[in-house]
Amino acid sequence: MRAPRATSVYRCQQCGFASPKPGTCPDCKRTTGELTPLVEERTAPAPSGRRAAAPAGTRPVPLAEVALERGDRTLTGIAELDRVLGGGVVRGSLVLIGGDPGIGKSTLLLQAARALARATPPVLYVSAEESAAQVKMRADRLGVAGDGLLLWAENDLSAVQAELDSLKPRALVVDSIQTVFLPDLESAPGSVAQVRECGARLMTLAKGRGIPTFLVGHVTKDGALAGPRVLEHLVDTVLYFEGEPHHAYRVLRAVKNRFGSTNEIGVFEMAAGGLIEVPNPSGFFLAERPADAPGSVVVSALEGTRPLLLELQALVARASFGTPRRTVLGADYNRVCVLLAVLEKRAGLPIGNQDVFVSVAGGGRVVEPAADLGIVIAAASSYLERPVPGDALVLGEVGLTGEVRAVSGVETRLRAAAQLGFKAAVVPRSNVDGGLPLPVRGVATVGDALAALLG
Repeated sequence: MRAPRATSVYRCQQCGFASPKPGTCPDCKRTTGELTPLVEERTAPAPSGRRAAAPAGTRPVPLAEVALERGDRTLTGIAELDRVLGGGVVRGSLVLIGGDPGIGKSTLLLQAARALARATPPVLYVSAEESAAQVKMRADRLGVAGDGLLLWAENDLSAVQAELDSLKPRALVVDSIQTVFLPDLESAPGSVAQVRECGARLMTLAKGRGIPTFLVGHVTKDGALAGPRVLEHLVDTVLYFEGEPHHAYRVLRAVKNRFGSTNEIGVFEMAAGGLIEVPNPSGFFLAERPADAPGSVVVSALEGTRPLLLELQALVARASFGTPRRTVLGADYNRVCVLLAVLEKRAGLPIGNQDVFVSVAGGGRVVEPAADLGIVIAAASSYLERPVPGDALVLGEVGLTGEVRAVSGVETRLRAAAQLGFKAAVVPRSNVDGGLPLPVRGVATVGDALAALLG
C-alpha cells in the first residue's frame, strides 16, 4: 500500500479563501476590487491507522463529578487589566491583544509581565519582532527590572516549545502571533496556515501545561485582527487596545471573554514612563470642560459596571454650501442624523439647513442609547445659543415620535455624577424614583427636556 502524498492548497492571505489552483482571490476582487494573489500551502498527509484509546484523564465523566480548582486566577498587578480580564488572569488561559501599531500593546504586556514575575516567577517574554536590545531599551525606560522575567528574541515556535520543559515558566508572552512560525509548514510567517497552526499549538501548550499565555495580534487597515478568523475562536479572551493618536488616553476593551464579562473596560494614560492607570476616567474626560458654553452637555455612559461621565459637544452653524454637513466624532453617525431629524420635526427647531458637528470631548466614545437626549440637548443649546447648567446630567433614549424612554442603571450613573459634584439630573419620567442620589426632573418628551434645561 502506497503512502499518502502531501497535498497543496492555494489560500488568500486576506480572507482565507482556499482553491486547488493558483491565481487571485475572487472574494477579495468582488468585495474590495483588489487582486490578492493566492499563496501555496503544503499540508502533510494524515497518518494512517486507527486512533488509540483516549487516556483515562480525557474519558467522559458526569458533570457533577467535575472538580473546580480554587484560586485559579492570578492578579497581574495592573488593576485596569485585571478588571477587563474578569478579576485576574486564569491559569491555562490564552489571551489575544490587538490594536493599531504603536498604541501600546507591547508596553502593556511588558508591564504586566513585570508584575506577574514578581508574584509568580519566572515569566517568559518571547519577542519575535524586536531584538533583545530593543526590548531592553523599553524595559529600562519603563523601569522594569529583570528579576523573574526571562527575555528571548526567537520566532521559531518549535524551539520555544522545546525549552519550556527546562525553563518551566509560570506565564508566557508571545509578541506577536503573526511573526512566529513552525518550520514544518512551508508558508511564510504571518500566512493563514502559520497563524492558524501556531495559535492551535499555543492553545495546546497553555491548556496542557496550565500556563497563562498572552499573544499580541496585528490588525488590518480596517481595525480587525489580521489572520484567519479561527484565531479569535481558538483563544479564550480577545482584547482590543484603542485610542486616538493625538490623545494620551488608551482604552482596553474585551470583545470576547470566556472567564468574565465583555462589558468592562480599562482606561490608561500614555506617559513617558509607560502606561498609567486611570482609576477615575470621568474626571479625566471632564478635566478641561468649559464653563457656561452653549452646545456642551454631560452624559453618563455605562461600560459594564463602570459609569463614565463624558462631555458631548455640538456646534450648529449656517451651511456654507448647498448641502448641510453632518460630522460626528465618537458617536454613531446614523443615530445622530436620526436624532437631528427628531429635533427638527418634534421640537420645531429648523436645523435642516444648518451644518451640525457633534463630538465626544477628549477622544471618548459613546454608542449606547442613554446618550440620545444629551445629543439632542447639545444641538439645541448650540442653535439657540443658550448654555446648559454646568451641574446638570442628562440621560434618556429618544424615540422617533419625540418620546424620552427609560434607561438602565440610573442609580449607578447618578451616584457617579454626585461624587463629581453634580447637583441635578434630567432623566426619563419612568426612571424617577424617590431613592435616587441626586435631585432629578423627569421628562416625557424632547420638548419637556428643552423647556427644563433651556427655558
